[in-house]
Amino acid sequence: MSRTNDFSVLIGLDWASSKHDVCIQYADGTRELAVVKHSAEAIEQWITELHQQHPGQIAIALELSKGPIVYALQKYSFVTLFPINPTMLCRYRRALSPSGAKDDPTDASIALELLVRYPDKITPLKMADDKIRKLAFLVEERRRLVDEKKRYVNRLINALKQYYPQPLEWFTHRDSQLFVEFITRWPSLDRIKRAKPDTISRFLTSRGSFAKLVSPRLEAIKSATPLTYDSVVIESNKLLAITLANQILPIITAIKTFDQEIEAIYHEMPDAALYESLPGVGKCLGPRLLVAFGEDRNRFGSAQEVQKYAGIAPVTERSGKTAWVHWRWGCSKFIRQTFTEWSAKSVLYSYWAQLYYEQQKKKGNSHHQAVRSLAFKWIRILYRCWKTNTPYNETQYLKVLKERNSPLLG
Repeated sequence: MSRTNDFSVLIGLDWASSKHDVCIQYADGTRELAVVKHSAEAIEQWITELHQQHPGQIAIALELSKGPIVYALQKYSFVTLFPINPTMLCRYRRALSPSGAKDDPTDASIALELLVRYPDKITPLKMADDKIRKLAFLVEERRRLVDEKKRYVNRLINALKQYYPQPLEWFTHRDSQLFVEFITRWPSLDRIKRAKPDTISRFLTSRGSFAKLVSPRLEAIKSATPLTYDSVVIESNKLLAITLANQILPIITAIKTFDQEIEAIYHEMPDAALYESLPGVGKCLGPRLLVAFGEDRNRFGSAQEVQKYAGIAPVTERSGKTAWVHWRWGCSKFIRQTFTEWSAKSVLYSYWAQLYYEQQKKKGNSHHQAVRSLAFKWIRILYRCWKTNTPYNETQYLKVLKERNSPLLG
């Protein structure tokens, strides 16, 4: 089935940071190549002139579902965007050009060819509700901030190990604001030893939960011995530690700001109660799971679709007598991470999840294999809850397992 009858113009677009190559097919079947500069003004002029010359809907196929060019074209009501999986386009290109030759105009032509020849394989981009789109952006960027903080914290820990390892023994949470502020205030052993005990005590008790550990920490500071007297090692790493600590502090503040915004939006969502019923979701994973499923109950037709979308369902490749099972490469890494992290947390809060995890470990599976296998089962359960808009009930699920004589409870 051709899309020619539905649109006045069909376009394949290969995006770049400074310009976009496009392959345009008109109603009479003729095609032409063009280059559009990446600027709001250039895109505006190109698309409006094209629409004036060819009234009607314009279809644009491209390798993106978000990004500057997508945002620029979304504002036009006469434009319908068709995101193409990059892997699909890459393999189609290889089929047409075994030599591996590649250029931007060719990719634009291939995107158009896929749109024309395989319309049932490419679905138009559907805009979600503004709240869930904003929530999706916030939870993903929050995770990037957490990863960024982790990177700096690891560097800070390594710097302290070179000259001042004692704080790593005094504090268990090395990514906390208390720890980082401690390092900026007392970045070396000689500095902390010169500090008054009352000053240290007031600092440690300022967070409340540290109050019971003040006396042991004061004794540890008093009896601490320098790791090295090498001034070059001490001064160089002290400067690095202070620098890293000062980089971590604003990230901690930013994460707290994101948390406040995420929480405010999340609790306004009708499905929030459903995800809060899940074991181990906490304040971070609930919003991420909500974003993974979305609010459109027609988005997924089966639990298997969700498992594939999340990259949890394994892929089997067969050739002759050889079969190879591996995990799914073409998926959102953030969504897969969301389900695996939640599954790992659920082991601590769900009775049957703990039994299943232990069962997988006894079979010789690694921690990550066991968690992914558990995520596979959780998606089936959550899909049912999501489809029927029913909060999860652990007692009810255990009852069902017992009625079915599940070997898990045997």
